[in-house]
Amino acid sequence: MAEKDRLKWNRKYREKPKLLQPRPAAPMVEKWFSHAEGDYALDLACGSGKNSLFLAKEGFRIDAVDISEVALSHLEKVSSSNHIRVIQTDLDTFTPVANRYDLIVMTNYLDRALIVRTIQALKAGGLFIVETYMEDERNEKKGSNPEFLLKKEELLTLFDTATFTLLEYREFWNEPHELYRMRKEAICARKR
Repeated sequence: MAEKDRLKWNRKYREKPKLLQPRPAAPMVEKWFSHAEGDYALDLACGSGKNSLFLAKEGFRIDAVDISEVALSHLEKVSSSNHIRVIQTDLDTFTPVANRYDLIVMTNYLDRALIVRTIQALKAGGLFIVETYMEDERNEKKGSNPEFLLKKEELLTLFDTATFTLLEYREFWNEPHELYRMRKEAICARKR
């Protein structure tokens, strides 16, 4: 699976250079990053690095993780910061080091098992932000694999109240610069 995914994403970035153009950080990241209690962040499925670049400018040290060397190479080229460390890996098997990060972000990507595996990498008091697509009959991109779309309020079930304090949950339409108009679900939760 990893090789197939790597080739798919490399091809996608090569064929759609618009995906590598500068973009603002995810709204939830922009809103909540300053509430992190430290400066070490993990950007899962970072793609071209919009969140990593934003966080580096704000003084964070970031591990930017993705399967595509095309995206990661682009991120290294456009980054003027030595605070971004790129890690090429298969996210299906990636498990970060325990108790390392003050902030973890995952945007425009969904891997429920990865979220569960990554919770242990968040320090107590750390923030976990997820913002990605959800099922909605009004979505423009039809035929999306439901495995990669959240059910309504699903993020609330992935971040249980025994482990996390909910800071914000919302549903909204994605940003105008994205390729398709899609509904999104987002959460920011603090680990107890």
